[in-house]
Amino acid sequence: MSEQREQRPRHVVVVGAGLAGVQSAVALREAGFTGPVTVIGGERHQPYDRPPLSKAVLLGSAEHPAFDVDFEALDITLRLGLDATGLRTADHALDTADGPVRYDVLVLATGAEPVTLPGSESTPGVHLLRTLDDAARLRPVLDRQCDVVVVGAGWIGAEFATAARAAGCAVTVVEAAARPLAGTLPAEVAAPMADWYAGSGAELLTGARVESIEEGAVLLADGRTLPSGAVVVGIGARPATEWLAGSGITLGPDGSVTADSALRTSLPDVYAVGDCASFPSARYGTRLLVHHWDNALQGPRTVAAAIMAAEKREQPPVYDPVPYFWSEQFGRFVQYAGHHAHADTLLWRGDGADAAWSVCWLRDGALVAVLAVDRPRDLAQGRKLIGSGAALDPERVADPALPLKSAAL
Repeated sequence: MSEQREQRPRHVVVVGAGLAGVQSAVALREAGFTGPVTVIGGERHQPYDRPPLSKAVLLGSAEHPAFDVDFEALDITLRLGLDATGLRTADHALDTADGPVRYDVLVLATGAEPVTLPGSESTPGVHLLRTLDDAARLRPVLDRQCDVVVVGAGWIGAEFATAARAAGCAVTVVEAAARPLAGTLPAEVAAPMADWYAGSGAELLTGARVESIEEGAVLLADGRTLPSGAVVVGIGARPATEWLAGSGITLGPDGSVTADSALRTSLPDVYAVGDCASFPSARYGTRLLVHHWDNALQGPRTVAAAIMAAEKREQPPVYDPVPYFWSEQFGRFVQYAGHHAHADTLLWRGDGADAAWSVCWLRDGALVAVLAVDRPRDLAQGRKLIGSGAALDPERVADPALPLKSAAL
């Protein structure tokens, strides 16, 4: 019986039909895996890309940003509109409303879910922007040019405010912290970004905590009332892993699946990738949880290679990327690469009041992160320098007239 089990093709089941899940399935085929592959997704839509939701889809210039993947040609089975509700690892079975789904190898790619304001879920006129259906519900709001209140001045809040202003809506952005991106960037770096809101015609209220949301109004803790035709909540996201409770898979304090350097979980034959998984970074000496598109694109290649290595009993690969993301907001292209949490030096390339500028973070003389506003060459060169770990000349780094790569010693 055990010999027959070893001889039959192993069935890989991927939970999550977003970028990380789809790319995991595609990467397996590209790596030469010939066994059955099934992708299970909670949404009924054909798998799609998320970045266009806050841009082209929201503004009506695109409809369905489906992935350009021929699942039939790749012999990948899609089971859509099916939520995973539990995991019985001892039985190698995934629980769903349609009954158990057996697997030999499981890839967790369930992504992240938006954080909501308590009590607001059932309030009319309150929206999130995470799914294709969310974008579809918001398009009429922009078409009617409603007065919009955006809760949260993070990346998604800024992107939605940008789209709403482009559609002609009056926009007020409410942020509980003292500045935009308070949990992401230092005060001096975020300060110029606060001016972008007013420049676009949006009003930014910082240090403003939402007390409650009623139909047609947002009530602030300081007593102010903001009239609203619609409210969009963008206050962050958390790994979509609650369904794994009791499975035996180790989760971190942030709710992420704690994968190892090959994106293997604490249980055999189970991997995790994308927004739901954290991984150890030798480059930065810490565990990283990266909620960005590039991580969901790059990680699946490691998962596929690790699965294939396990099949051949070979050493698995190591996943330690230079994190990268971008944001288009208020007519600017913002890019970030690296991880600056433990940097000891911050250097500006240009003035934050200018149209284009960059910020570089160094640790022990080497570049660890770069933020570029409409300076794509700084980002491209900086990303390579981070990967190389080269020591840099700080004076040349701080000279915006010089190519960043020329600072390498």
